[in-house]
This record gives sequence, C-alpha cells and structure tokens, in this order.
Amino acid sequence: MADLTETTPGWLAPEELESARARMPVLYVDAVPVRVDDRGEVTHVGLLLRIGPDGAVSRALVSGRVLHHERVRDALLRHLEKDLGPVALPRVPASPQPFTIAEYFPTHGITPYHDPRQHAVSLAYVVPVAGDCRPRQDALDFVWFTPQEAASAVVQQEMPGGHGHLLKQALAHVGYVAS
Repeated sequence: MADLTETTPGWLAPEELESARARMPVLYVDAVPVRVDDRGEVTHVGLLLRIGPDGAVSRALVSGRVLHHERVRDALLRHLEKDLGPVALPRVPASPQPFTIAEYFPTHGITPYHDPRQHAVSLAYVVPVAGDCRPRQDALDFVWFTPQEAASAVVQQEMPGGHGHLLKQALAHVGYVAS
C-alpha cells in the first residue's frame, strides 16, 4: 500500500511557524481549570507545573494555539485534554464566551502579557472540570489551589509571562475578591 501524505491544513512546520510569528499575531486560547461546588461557586483553581525552555520551573494555565479551520471550542477541548488528560471532563459550553482577551507581545511593558517568541492574541476562559486531572505532555504536575492560595504572592511569582495577571482576572470574573 502506498504511503499517504497528510493534506489537511492546520499545523505549520517549525520554520513556517517561526516565519508566521514574525509577521502576524497568532490566535491562542488560555483556560483556567476550576472546581465548582453545587452552587456553581469556584472552590479550587488548577495550575500546571512546567519546565520552560530556559530550564526554569513555573506554574501555568492551560494554553495553546488555535489551528487553521478549528473552532475555538474544539481548541479549548483539545488543549484541556492534552494537558489534563482524557478523563478531566471539562464542561465547555456549546458557545463559550471568554472572560477577557489577552494580547501578548514580544516586547515587555506594552501589556501585562509577554511572550518573547511572538505577538499573540489569546481568548481566555474559565472552565469547570469535573473529572480526574493528570498532567500530560510537557507538564510535570497539576495542583489544585484554593482561590486564596492561587491569588497569593507566592503563586503569582511562579507564573511568568502575565499568566498570574490573567489568573487574577479570572478569579475576579468568578466573583473572588482578593483580600
């Protein structure tokens, strides 16, 4: 049988991605996984533990690119499964609405968000998760924090690139007021 060549567009080769990043913003999704109680109030926030390209260990949100011809909802589900495992059971609504739009720049100081690789625009969502979360891919661990712990200076300092700021926005969006 002859080998078939992948003809479905959607993923760029590394050199193509680098070229695109140098010329235009790239669309991403950021997801803040949460546990909610019976009243729908957030009781815990889940954060990944990762090792960055520079070897630094940091906390992170679920995040990733939206592929060509991929619905935003499908990108959210794909990245949640990729990072949290197939039985995380995220509850993404049929028509998800972001709590904010984060614009990442390669230059520090334009916004609170920084990505040295590119100019990226990310739609950010709070996503209730009901199942068992096990880190996958490049994540070392996944830990649940109370909203108070997640908003603490210690956790915030462990979140580079503006993810700490984004987490605070997510907590405010769900009604948590930091003391």
